[in-house]
Amino acid sequence: MHRLLLTVRAAVYAAGLTGTGVLAAGLAPAAEPLVPRRAEVLPLADHQVSLSIDGLEQLRWHHGQQYPRPFFFPLNGPGGVSLTRMGHPGAENHDHHRSVWFAFHDVDGVNFWADGQGTQIRQKHWYRYRDGDDEAILATKLGWYDAEGRERLEQDVVAALIPLAAGDYALELQIDLRPPAGTDTVQLGKTNFGFLAVRVAASLSAYFGGGRLTNSEGAVGEAAIFAQPARWVDYSGPVVIGTGSQRQTTMAGITYFDHPDNPRYPTHWHVRDDGWMGAAFCLQEGFKLFREQQLRLRYLLWVHAGDYDATAAAQVHADFAQRPGFQVRKARPEERNLQYEVERVAGAGSETDSPIR
Repeated sequence: MHRLLLTVRAAVYAAGLTGTGVLAAGLAPAAEPLVPRRAEVLPLADHQVSLSIDGLEQLRWHHGQQYPRPFFFPLNGPGGVSLTRMGHPGAENHDHHRSVWFAFHDVDGVNFWADGQGTQIRQKHWYRYRDGDDEAILATKLGWYDAEGRERLEQDVVAALIPLAAGDYALELQIDLRPPAGTDTVQLGKTNFGFLAVRVAASLSAYFGGGRLTNSEGAVGEAAIFAQPARWVDYSGPVVIGTGSQRQTTMAGITYFDHPDNPRYPTHWHVRDDGWMGAAFCLQEGFKLFREQQLRLRYLLWVHAGDYDATAAAQVHADFAQRPGFQVRKARPEERNLQYEVERVAGAGSETDSPIR
């Protein structure tokens, strides 16, 4: 039988039968070659999700309940070296600084910023993982729970990994915040801390490494940038790539952008020379959330090779400002095998397909 199959296969090739010719001969055609998408999302064990570009992991989402809140780590730059770190380089009481994360100091008087409070931000479920050539999408729903297990805040997260030129990429983040079911309002207190924070690698830090803080208005350093409004803030500095005798130093950085559609744009910033930056949405005053009027905030982290370039940053900001936001909705009947879909929609949330509540 094996010899007969080889004879038939040889005859097929000799006759030049491919595609429809093979089907006409009663033989199965060869599978079409798989064309991978540039940006991909891959769920992993232990409550992790990997996001990659051209087969190289750029960042990973961690949402296991062993942590008080989810976070992204690593956030890789040139040579696959993370430009963020877990924790402070010199202070163990800042272990709640987990790379790139969501938190807030005062939600109806409850502290969701520090560890050891009994509070937890948990992923309730994911909406959608979607690969693509222009962007990969991760969309999830989070619940914020106090020490007694009562849900205090509900949050949708849409994260888009976007390939850019010369090996750079952007992590675009949209968060929708609202009171949970059964609650009409939530008061966000006046605070420096929240919602999106970034702890950079030690080598990028102005104090522990050779890095520099710069903002969109040309200010440099913690003293000049802290508590000041700006369209963006950049942390750039040296990173060591390679191993053994091939180790070398290069420049890289993270530019953190506020979106013009955000309330209170341009935001005030909480920054530190020790390697930390965060948009401080409630630095000057609190904010009240209503059940039927959620708060949407859009931010973008541009991971770039080379030192900070103000002209290039201005272009990234302009592109970000022009992109529509995201809408999360239940899948339509014709969208088979999907529970939810995520799409970019100008004025998302006002369309016929209502956002998920």
